[in-house]
Amino acid sequence: MSDAHPIRSRRTGLSVGARIIAGVVLAAIGAVGAWLQHDAPGRSAERRTEFTANNPPAGLPTAVTTGQHLHWSRCTSPPTARTGYDCAAMKAPLDYRKPDGRTIDVALIRRKATGPNARRIGSLVLNFGGPGVSGVSGLPEHLNQYKPLLDRYDLVSFDPRGVGATIPVRCGKNADDTGYDGADACAEHSGALLPYIGTSHTARDLDLMRYLLGDERLHYFGVSYGTALGAVYAHLYPSHVGRLVLEASVDPTEDLNEEQVSQVKAVQAAFDRFAAHCAARIRHCPTGDGPEEAARRMARLADRLEKTPAPAGGGRNLDAGDLAHTVSDYLDLGTEGWSPLAKALTALIDHNDGGPLSKGADDIGSADRAATPRDNSRSARTAITCADSSLRPGFERLDRDEARIKAASPVFGAAWSTGVYLCYDWPFDGERATPQVNADGAAPVLVVGGTGDPTTPYPGARHMAHALGDGVGVLLTAEEEGHGTYPQNRCVAETVDKYLRTGRTPAVGTVCRGSMS
Repeated sequence: MSDAHPIRSRRTGLSVGARIIAGVVLAAIGAVGAWLQHDAPGRSAERRTEFTANNPPAGLPTAVTTGQHLHWSRCTSPPTARTGYDCAAMKAPLDYRKPDGRTIDVALIRRKATGPNARRIGSLVLNFGGPGVSGVSGLPEHLNQYKPLLDRYDLVSFDPRGVGATIPVRCGKNADDTGYDGADACAEHSGALLPYIGTSHTARDLDLMRYLLGDERLHYFGVSYGTALGAVYAHLYPSHVGRLVLEASVDPTEDLNEEQVSQVKAVQAAFDRFAAHCAARIRHCPTGDGPEEAARRMARLADRLEKTPAPAGGGRNLDAGDLAHTVSDYLDLGTEGWSPLAKALTALIDHNDGGPLSKGADDIGSADRAATPRDNSRSARTAITCADSSLRPGFERLDRDEARIKAASPVFGAAWSTGVYLCYDWPFDGERATPQVNADGAAPVLVVGGTGDPTTPYPGARHMAHALGDGVGVLLTAEEEGHGTYPQNRCVAETVDKYLRTGRTPAVGTVCRGSMS
């Protein structure tokens, strides 16, 4: 099972079950229309005023700009979206360098604003992370986090290229296989799509989406990997930047392997803080009397699981790689995950029962995922990452980077080190070693970083704010454990909501106190 973890995803809400059991993909590229209905009765007593933009993306044919209108209808999938949501399919060029060529359908979902028309700002486009996370499934799943914004915005999300119902990447043993069978399988079954699913292509989809939603400027909330997408958009379209929030930001200055090193150090530090808390506050702490003893016990546990994986329920077993990734899922929850993690580790250590650890990590992710047969997150995550990254190291560099990552963390290094092999035999070149995100002339962009984030370490947020450019990137620091701080931290939620409602950014150097204060 350990080969199911080639790289730690940068996301919120992606269950470990989605990484242990590969997702199911749609059978046809044009399948968006199969889950749309043609009639959607209005749900507002006030007659709705639709917005119109006058600045279509340059260089595109009128067939996809002024000649295209989004036909919203009641969603039929996922089941959680069947009430209160609208879905649509947006036509976009497959290759923006050949805009008159083949088009694709981009799957969209919307929750209409509840406030009066006169107060509506426009649409707020959401990306929940990944890469490889479906926004069509994600909006119903995460709606409660963003409900306070519904009085001013339509909340909109989408399946990015390669994901879910938008030209899904398929990498199984055959065209109908739901699993991931490596780079050769991706090339065989999705080779015609792989050059066109990177983040810069999806950013261009965002600008077309902005125009068709009727907004002169894009209002956007990106989490984790979604910060990379938002920042690339700001670089490509600085004059179209509206109110952009980049929360739990990735580091645009690090290449793929540098990111792995930073991340494994951060998750180790988060585990050490958990172990110190456990020793001081939890009776019969399973990790012992502190971080050093915790590392020794985890090493012994990993050796045991490597030889004989523990039963985890549902016919699954939990091995050493799964141990590292499931523990990190709990750490993503911040201090709320510490007590459940201690209980789950006790069951595993004392009773060889991997069920609580695996089930708890599953529950951290999507409750609706089992009812969503389009989850190809593993294949999409790999394909998008390799489309973005030009890093194709030789074996000498691979060996060196693998050793470096292992040395960076006694608990998580071995599991994370497999990420160095993610793209080395990928059949297409990637775009760049690091993304271009400088956005001189753009409106201020709010970058939020948590000092105890184990998945997107805090220095990345500082680097992102700086890389966006003077007067553009505005950093909001949260002294919090866990991956992401909105809306859990009240100060962060109030500051972000104020920015999205008014456009006013916090003062330079603003810090929100939290669990690490």
